[in-house]
Amino acid sequence: MATLDSLMAEDRDHHVHGQTNLRQHQQQGPAVMVTEGHGVYIKTDDGRELIDGFSGLGCTSLGYHNDRLAEAAKRQMDTLPFAPTFYGRSHPKVAELAARLVRMAAVPMDRVMFQCSGSEANDAMIKFLWYRNIARGQPQRRKLISRWKGYYGNTVAAVSLSGQPHMHANFGLPMDDFLKLSTPNYFHFHIAGETEEEFSARMAQEFEDLVVETGPDNIAAFFAEPMQSGGGAILPPRGYWQAMQRVIRKYDIHFHVDEVVCGFGRTGYWWGAEAFNLQPDSTSCAKALTAAFFPMSALMFKEDFYQDMMRNSDEAGVLGHGFTYSGHPVGAAIALEALDIYRDIDLIGHVRRVSERFLSGCQALMEHPLVGDARGIGLFCGIELVKDKKTREKYDPALKVGQRVQDAAHAGGLYLRSIPPDRISFMPPLIIEENEIDDALAILRKALDIVYNELD
Repeated sequence: MATLDSLMAEDRDHHVHGQTNLRQHQQQGPAVMVTEGHGVYIKTDDGRELIDGFSGLGCTSLGYHNDRLAEAAKRQMDTLPFAPTFYGRSHPKVAELAARLVRMAAVPMDRVMFQCSGSEANDAMIKFLWYRNIARGQPQRRKLISRWKGYYGNTVAAVSLSGQPHMHANFGLPMDDFLKLSTPNYFHFHIAGETEEEFSARMAQEFEDLVVETGPDNIAAFFAEPMQSGGGAILPPRGYWQAMQRVIRKYDIHFHVDEVVCGFGRTGYWWGAEAFNLQPDSTSCAKALTAAFFPMSALMFKEDFYQDMMRNSDEAGVLGHGFTYSGHPVGAAIALEALDIYRDIDLIGHVRRVSERFLSGCQALMEHPLVGDARGIGLFCGIELVKDKKTREKYDPALKVGQRVQDAAHAGGLYLRSIPPDRISFMPPLIIEENEIDDALAILRKALDIVYNELD
């Protein structure tokens, strides 16, 4: 029987890890091996237990053990472990899930197509936008606008849409037709004396200038997360979405809202669109759709969009798109059970109750000399680490201050994510209790002390 030590070596020698320094992994092996999970805790190969302050990758909404989800998966595996959704075939669970999702959408939606990841859902939406515009006799409508630090996935088109330069480097990406706007990080990018509303108006003006320069008739869509996750849990400043949506409406731009992280309770609302009063034309969701118990995503859009897709399908004879595991019956069964659990335990109410403790505790960290800013919504907070609070001066990236805080927190029993240059993203499982929040915040404060003393 393989030992953990031998498996660590096997992982080092054979397993290629995404979003990982490959040279370092080859030399050192995995930084940690997670062996068990229960509630909001994970256990590592050395026997230590940590609070998961990042919900895996923003996805383990119900934590790491749930009998109902496990039983739903087992029942479906016993009944129908797989069925394709190609060639007009279907199965009961995917039909039920499709109807349920359109009924609970933030704004009225009519159609759903399932994929296996948020990346695939957003990539499919890009294809469908181009497909629709060809059906409408507007093939020139190909330009897609998104934001630096935004994240929409890792497939070729979705990563081109993403504003993550390290994901473009040496891949020959991004592709043409993908345009970027500034990151709406008020703390770092506001001009001295500029209010949040004034900053938001400037961001909206940048958007309008880009639309006019590009030509409104060449723009396929604007993609955005309600609150940016991959960029480090960046809360939009006051007035931002009102100003941005005025530009969207003025030029009749298709607005796609990526709910992959924000959806299903993260913000204290079912959807991030509800939290920020957004009016999307289409939506993608994943992660908490199945509470991370199965890889599944959904893309929702309106009937007029579907009618245009049918025109192309009539001409070609088929919609030439799909994935083998799209609408997988086990994933659909788990998603339906997850939605039932969210309702039965009043997950939204729970997030709103405990988020007061969470957000006030995060904001109290601004008293610490390392913390320049901490702001969020629900159980979703971004913490900015700086050298000088008044000037907003950052530390030399070579010092890896964020990484050091992450590592010190890990050593103390809390898993967090550092996002370069020095931003901490804190988003625990949605079932976390107030005492667990207190424990996590105490560990984080101690980690900040350790790193500050090292730097000092």
